[in-house]
Amino acid sequence: MAEIEQISDQRLIKGARARATIARRAADVASVEGLTGLSLGRLAGDLGLSKSGVATLFGTKENLQLAAVRAAREIFVEHVVKPALAEPEGMARLRAIVDNWFDYISEPVLPGGCFRVATTAEFDSRPGPIRDAIDADRRDWFALLEKEISRAQSQGRLAGGDARALAFQLDAIVAAANTGARLGDEAAVPTARTIVEGLLG
Repeated sequence: MAEIEQISDQRLIKGARARATIARRAADVASVEGLTGLSLGRLAGDLGLSKSGVATLFGTKENLQLAAVRAAREIFVEHVVKPALAEPEGMARLRAIVDNWFDYISEPVLPGGCFRVATTAEFDSRPGPIRDAIDADRRDWFALLEKEISRAQSQGRLAGGDARALAFQLDAIVAAANTGARLGDEAAVPTARTIVEGLLG
Protein backbone atom coordinates (compact mmCIF):
# COMPACT_ATOMS: atom_id res chain seq x y z
CA MET A 1 0.00 0.00 0.00
CA ALA A 2 2.83 2.39 0.90
CA GLU A 3 4.50 1.67 -2.47
CA ILE A 4 1.30 2.46 -4.34
CA GLU A 5 0.91 5.74 -2.44
CA GLN A 6 4.54 6.64 -3.16
CA ILE A 7 4.10 5.96 -6.89
CA SER A 8 0.90 8.03 -6.86
CA ASP A 9 2.66 10.91 -5.06
CA GLN A 10 5.54 10.81 -7.56
CA ARG A 11 3.10 10.97 -10.46
CA LEU A 12 1.31 13.93 -8.89
CA ILE A 13 4.62 15.75 -8.37
CA LYS A 14 5.72 14.97 -11.92
CA GLY A 15 2.37 16.18 -13.28
CA ALA A 16 2.55 19.39 -11.26
CA ARG A 17 6.07 20.08 -12.52
CA ALA A 18 5.01 19.43 -16.11
CA ARG A 19 2.01 21.75 -15.74
CA ALA A 20 4.22 24.49 -14.28
CA THR A 21 6.76 24.14 -17.11
CA ILE A 22 4.06 24.25 -19.78
CA ALA A 23 2.27 27.18 -18.13
CA ARG A 24 5.53 29.14 -17.95
CA ARG A 25 6.23 28.50 -21.62
CA ALA A 26 2.64 29.51 -22.41
CA ALA A 27 3.21 32.81 -20.59
CA ASP A 28 6.41 33.38 -22.59
CA VAL A 29 4.64 32.76 -25.89
CA ALA A 30 1.54 34.77 -24.97
CA SER A 31 3.64 37.78 -23.94
CA VAL A 32 4.79 38.00 -27.57
CA GLU A 33 1.99 36.47 -29.65
CA GLY A 34 -1.02 36.92 -27.39
CA LEU A 35 -3.15 34.38 -25.59
CA THR A 36 -5.06 33.61 -28.79
CA GLY A 37 -1.77 32.46 -30.32
CA LEU A 38 -1.48 29.61 -27.83
CA SER A 39 -2.26 26.04 -28.77
CA LEU A 40 -1.73 22.67 -27.15
CA GLY A 41 0.21 21.51 -30.21
CA ARG A 42 2.44 24.59 -30.27
CA LEU A 43 3.38 24.18 -26.61
CA ALA A 44 3.97 20.46 -27.04
CA GLY A 45 6.30 21.13 -29.98
CA ASP A 46 8.18 23.88 -28.14
CA LEU A 47 8.83 21.65 -25.15
CA GLY A 48 9.37 18.34 -26.95
CA LEU A 49 6.23 16.80 -25.47
CA SER A 50 3.38 14.91 -27.04
CA LYS A 51 0.25 16.87 -27.85
CA SER A 52 -1.82 14.21 -26.11
CA GLY A 53 0.31 14.63 -22.97
CA VAL A 54 -0.30 18.38 -22.90
CA ALA A 55 -3.99 17.79 -23.61
CA THR A 56 -4.18 15.35 -20.69
CA LEU A 57 -2.76 18.01 -18.34
CA PHE A 58 -4.85 20.95 -19.55
CA GLY A 59 -7.77 19.55 -21.52
CA THR A 60 -8.61 22.68 -23.50
CA LYS A 61 -6.97 25.74 -25.00
CA GLU A 62 -8.93 27.88 -22.55
CA ASN A 63 -7.45 26.00 -19.59
CA LEU A 64 -4.00 26.54 -21.08
CA GLN A 65 -4.71 30.26 -21.48
CA LEU A 66 -5.87 30.51 -17.86
CA ALA A 67 -2.73 28.68 -16.74
CA ALA A 68 -0.64 31.21 -18.68
CA VAL A 69 -2.43 34.10 -16.93
CA ARG A 70 -1.75 32.51 -13.52
CA ALA A 71 1.89 31.81 -14.38
CA ALA A 72 2.45 35.37 -15.57
CA ARG A 73 0.85 36.73 -12.40
CA GLU A 74 3.16 34.58 -10.26
CA ILE A 75 6.19 35.81 -12.20
CA PHE A 76 5.10 39.43 -11.77
CA VAL A 77 4.52 39.00 -8.03
CA GLU A 78 7.88 37.26 -7.63
CA HIS A 79 9.82 40.03 -9.37
CA VAL A 80 7.85 43.17 -8.56
CA VAL A 81 5.80 42.71 -5.41
CA LYS A 82 7.63 40.28 -3.13
CA PRO A 83 10.99 42.12 -3.07
CA ALA A 84 9.16 45.32 -2.11
CA LEU A 85 7.54 43.73 0.94
CA ALA A 86 10.85 44.05 2.80
CA GLU A 87 10.35 47.83 2.76
CA PRO A 88 8.22 49.66 5.35
CA GLU A 89 4.57 50.11 4.38
CA GLY A 90 3.60 53.29 2.61
CA MET A 91 5.94 55.53 0.64
CA ALA A 92 9.04 53.32 0.88
CA ARG A 93 7.16 50.25 -0.27
CA LEU A 94 5.35 52.13 -3.03
CA ARG A 95 8.65 53.41 -4.39
CA ALA A 96 10.14 49.91 -4.22
CA ILE A 97 7.17 48.48 -6.12
CA VAL A 98 7.46 51.14 -8.82
CA ASP A 99 11.25 50.71 -9.10
CA ASN A 100 10.88 46.93 -9.38
CA TRP A 101 8.16 47.44 -11.97
CA PHE A 102 10.42 49.60 -14.11
CA ASP A 103 13.19 47.01 -13.79
CA TYR A 104 10.69 44.35 -14.83
CA ILE A 105 9.95 46.12 -18.11
CA SER A 106 13.49 47.41 -18.71
CA GLU A 107 14.99 43.91 -18.56
CA PRO A 108 11.91 41.83 -19.29
CA VAL A 109 11.51 38.49 -17.57
CA LEU A 110 9.06 37.48 -20.29
CA PRO A 111 10.22 37.94 -23.90
CA GLY A 112 7.29 40.21 -24.78
CA GLY A 113 7.68 42.46 -21.76
CA CYS A 114 4.75 43.07 -19.43
CA PHE A 115 2.21 40.27 -19.84
CA ARG A 116 -0.59 42.37 -18.35
CA VAL A 117 -0.14 45.13 -20.92
CA ALA A 118 -0.11 42.66 -23.82
CA THR A 119 -3.11 40.61 -22.79
CA THR A 120 -5.39 43.30 -21.38
CA ALA A 121 -5.69 44.97 -24.78
CA GLU A 122 -6.22 41.58 -26.38
CA PHE A 123 -9.13 40.52 -24.14
CA ASP A 124 -10.69 43.74 -22.82
CA SER A 125 -13.71 43.36 -25.13
CA ARG A 126 -14.00 39.57 -25.10
CA PRO A 127 -16.32 38.38 -22.33
CA GLY A 128 -15.48 35.04 -20.74
CA PRO A 129 -13.22 33.31 -18.23
CA ILE A 130 -9.97 34.64 -19.75
CA ARG A 131 -11.14 38.25 -19.57
CA ASP A 132 -12.42 37.64 -16.04
CA ALA A 133 -9.01 36.28 -14.94
CA ILE A 134 -7.15 39.21 -16.51
CA ASP A 135 -9.59 41.68 -14.98
CA ALA A 136 -9.28 40.09 -11.52
CA ASP A 137 -5.50 40.33 -11.73
CA ARG A 138 -5.73 43.99 -12.80
CA ARG A 139 -8.12 44.80 -9.95
CA ASP A 140 -5.80 43.13 -7.43
CA TRP A 141 -2.90 45.15 -8.79
CA PHE A 142 -4.80 48.44 -8.50
CA ALA A 143 -5.88 47.52 -4.98
CA LEU A 144 -2.25 46.99 -3.98
CA LEU A 145 -1.15 50.31 -5.46
CA GLU A 146 -4.06 52.16 -3.87
CA LYS A 147 -3.35 50.59 -0.47
CA GLU A 148 0.28 51.73 -0.46
CA ILE A 149 -0.65 55.17 -1.80
CA SER A 150 -3.22 55.55 1.00
CA ARG A 151 -0.63 54.45 3.55
CA ALA A 152 1.82 57.01 2.15
CA GLN A 153 -0.87 59.68 2.45
CA SER A 154 -1.45 58.72 6.08
CA GLN A 155 2.29 59.33 6.58
CA GLY A 156 1.91 62.86 5.24
CA ARG A 157 3.10 62.10 1.70
CA LEU A 158 1.21 62.48 -1.60
CA ALA A 159 -1.25 64.73 0.24
CA GLY A 160 -4.40 65.96 -1.43
CA GLY A 161 -4.48 63.39 -4.21
CA ASP A 162 -6.95 60.64 -4.93
CA ALA A 163 -5.35 57.21 -4.41
CA ARG A 164 -7.32 55.59 -7.23
CA ALA A 165 -6.40 58.36 -9.68
CA LEU A 166 -2.71 58.14 -8.80
CA ALA A 167 -2.73 54.35 -9.14
CA PHE A 168 -4.36 54.79 -12.55
CA GLN A 169 -1.70 57.29 -13.60
CA LEU A 170 1.17 55.07 -12.46
CA ASP A 171 -0.25 52.07 -14.29
CA ALA A 172 -0.86 54.05 -17.49
CA ILE A 173 2.63 55.57 -17.51
CA VAL A 174 4.47 52.31 -16.93
CA ALA A 175 2.27 50.52 -19.47
CA ALA A 176 3.14 53.20 -22.04
CA ALA A 177 6.83 52.82 -21.16
CA ASN A 178 6.57 49.07 -21.70
CA THR A 179 4.98 49.55 -25.11
CA GLY A 180 7.58 52.14 -26.11
CA ALA A 181 10.44 49.93 -24.95
CA ARG A 182 9.09 46.99 -26.96
CA LEU A 183 9.01 49.27 -30.02
CA GLY A 184 12.65 50.22 -29.50
CA ASP A 185 12.12 53.68 -28.04
CA GLU A 186 15.15 54.05 -25.77
CA ALA A 187 13.70 57.19 -24.20
CA ALA A 188 10.45 55.51 -23.12
CA VAL A 189 11.54 54.14 -19.74
CA PRO A 190 13.70 57.13 -18.69
CA THR A 191 10.89 59.51 -19.67
CA ALA A 192 8.35 57.48 -17.71
CA ARG A 193 10.65 57.37 -14.68
CA THR A 194 10.93 61.17 -14.74
CA ILE A 195 7.15 61.58 -14.93
CA VAL A 196 6.59 59.09 -12.10
CA GLU A 197 9.22 60.81 -9.95
CA GLY A 198 7.28 64.02 -10.41
CA LEU A 199 4.07 62.32 -9.32
CA LEU A 200 5.65 60.76 -6.24
CA GLY A 201 7.51 63.91 -5.31
